[in-house]
This record gives sequence, C-alpha cells and structure tokens, in this order.
Amino acid sequence: MHKLAKLSAFFGKTFAFWVIAAAIIAFYFPENFKILAPYISILLGIVMFGMGLTLRAKDFSEVIKRPIDVIIGIVGQFAIMPLLAYALCIILNLSPEVSVGVILVGCCPGGTASNVMTFLSRGDVPLSVTISACTTVLAPVVTPTLIYFFADQWVTVDPMAMFMTIVKMMVLPIVAGVLVNTFFGKHVQSALPALPLISVFAIVAIVCSVVAVSHDQIARTGLIIFAVVVLHNVLGLALGYGLAKLFKMDLKKSKAMSIEVGMQNSALGVALAMAHFNPLSAVPSAIFSVWHNISGPILATIFANMADEDEKQAKSSNKTQEQSNNSANLTEVSNA
Repeated sequence: MHKLAKLSAFFGKTFAFWVIAAAIIAFYFPENFKILAPYISILLGIVMFGMGLTLRAKDFSEVIKRPIDVIIGIVGQFAIMPLLAYALCIILNLSPEVSVGVILVGCCPGGTASNVMTFLSRGDVPLSVTISACTTVLAPVVTPTLIYFFADQWVTVDPMAMFMTIVKMMVLPIVAGVLVNTFFGKHVQSALPALPLISVFAIVAIVCSVVAVSHDQIARTGLIIFAVVVLHNVLGLALGYGLAKLFKMDLKKSKAMSIEVGMQNSALGVALAMAHFNPLSAVPSAIFSVWHNISGPILATIFANMADEDEKQAKSSNKTQEQSNNSANLTEVSNA
C-alpha cells in the first residue's frame, strides 16, 4: 500500500504531463481511443465517487462559521465564469458548437483540483473546500439553468434532461462515496492514497476519447479553442482575486477565491457535451482540463511566495527583535 501511495502521489503531481501526452497520442491515433467515448459517464462517475469518499459533514462547516465568504465564492463561481464565457463567444464570434462548449465549462461547478492548488498556494483551504462542495451540490439545478440562459440562442437546451444527467453522473456517485465513507470509514482510509491514481487515469481516458472523436474539428479549430480556454481561465483567476479584494478579504482568502473561481470541473463539461450536444462542444472542456492543471501550479507557486501585511509585519518584528538581541549580546561580551 505504501508503494501504491507513492505511485499515486507521483501521478497526481505529474497529472498535467500525462493528460498532454495522452491527448497528443489520441490525436495522432484516434481510432484506438474512440471506443472509450461510450464510457465517459462511467469514468466521470468513478471520479465523483472518489470525491465523495473524501467528503465529510465538516467540509460544509465554513457555511455556518463564515457564510458571507462562502456565498461570495459561490456567486463568483456561477457568475464570473459563465459571463466571461458568453462575452468571449460574442466578441470572438465563435461557431455555435464551440460557443456551447465554452459556455458549458463556464457553467460547471468548481473542481477538486482547486482545493489542492489552494493548499499549495498557502491559501484558505477550508474556504476552498466548502465552496467546491457547495457549488457541486448546487450544480444539478444551477448548471443547466445557466446553460439554458446563455447557450439557448445557439442550440436547443433541455434543462430537465441535463439535470437528470448531472444527478446520475455526479450527485449519485458522490452520495454513494459519502455513504461508504460514513459507514466504512476505517476501511476506506486505507484506500484513499490510491484515489489520485484512479482519478488521473479516468480523466486521461475522458480527454483521450474526446480528442479521438473530435479529431477533424480539433485539426481545424484547435488553436482558436486553446486561445479561448487560456483567456477564460486566466481572466477567471484574475477576476476571482479581484472579487476577493473588492470585499476586502485577506490574502489567504483572496488566493482561495481566485483559484475557486478560475478552476472548473471540466470533466463534467465533457460528459454533458457528449451526452447532449455535438462532440466538438466537448473540446473546450477537454482542453480546459489540460490547461488549468498547468496554470494552477504556476499560480500556486506565485501565490505561495506572496505574504500579506500581517506576515510581513511579523517577519519585520522578528528581525528587529533578533537584531536587538544580537546587539545586547555583543554589549554584554564587550563589558565582560
């Protein structure tokens, strides 16, 4: 189990590499990966079940402790990213299929990767976990509603059908995971180290299937979609940080808010696109899955090296005190 945990940690840390490598292979050998397409919903269910195994009631405790911060995060998640997506589609005059795909990923809840990035950035992890959990719970109602509102001008959207899809592919597996964790927690704990490995392989398989099925469309519009996804993610991260500062949050909260708003559950976007729209509509979510696992670690590194005013003052005070103590010691030595 120790070796499995180390292997799982390795794949978790190098996740972006495996997704990129697999996507390239699937692009050049699409026929070998098209067989995965019918299993996207099952693969997403596996990822969500794993998420459920890590959730507990305490993950929602911040709602009671600081409801305003959590509400700001939820509203930011479900307002900034959909509005950005819609604006990019209109400004860049994207095709209906691509527009729907960009809006899809924008309307998804936050992903669990945001919690890891918040931890690495030395941000407010409890706040991050609570916002992710809350947006995931709200997703069956909020996500289809937002997609209908923003994408109905391009395609016919059936909110009720999408609601049922999200319930089956995301909510039920998460609930099952929570129940298993609740009643068999002691046995589950020993298996938790393997979850990153399972999630990596499931998401890699999802990305490969989308790339394979959409090979011809990606060849024609891949660079444009990539540019839109990068803009969407970077602007989301920046506006999430700006939202926190607007409400005068401290640096730790601002880091969490930035990452929560900018990082999406892109696997859900892929699954919804494949179930309800054109395969090309799944490409933005697939590329987002690759990109935000590159931008996330970069931003986490930048954030980790940032210190708020309290930390700076504490360091300055400690340094002054140390210098004072050194001077006192030198004076004592001289007098002796």
